[in-house]
Amino acid sequence: MKAVLTVCDAPTDLIRDAILNPLAQFNAENGYPADPQPVAITLNSDDGAVIGGLWGKTVYDWLFVDYLVVPASLQGQDFGAQLMASAEEIAIERGCVGSWLTTFTFQARGFYEKLGYEVFGTLDKSPRDNVRVFLRKCLKPA
Repeated sequence: MKAVLTVCDAPTDLIRDAILNPLAQFNAENGYPADPQPVAITLNSDDGAVIGGLWGKTVYDWLFVDYLVVPASLQGQDFGAQLMASAEEIAIERGCVGSWLTTFTFQARGFYEKLGYEVFGTLDKSPRDNVRVFLRKCLKPA
């Protein structure tokens, strides 16, 4: 078989799936099916508009939090902690053993540490003079 490397300037979901599907099949055949399930919890205004929330997924027995956003005008009112607690509850119901996420030095490391998350890695110069911080928390069923 002959192959050619191609850089995709505008990759599509079809390309992603063509790359991912053989890996997912290999993992499943070796006893580790992914079975990713989305987690979305919204923070809504009085008129129902989504103004923030949490977006993530449960996969491989862990919750991964992609995004957590609370508008500046609502910060300090416990919404972030409530969003995280709700997501962790969902993860426990789905059989997850832990939760992990990334943040930056200019974002919310202290917030997550107050919720019981611990640093397990960092990535310097991500972006520029900032550091990306990787945090995790073990989850225990209620």
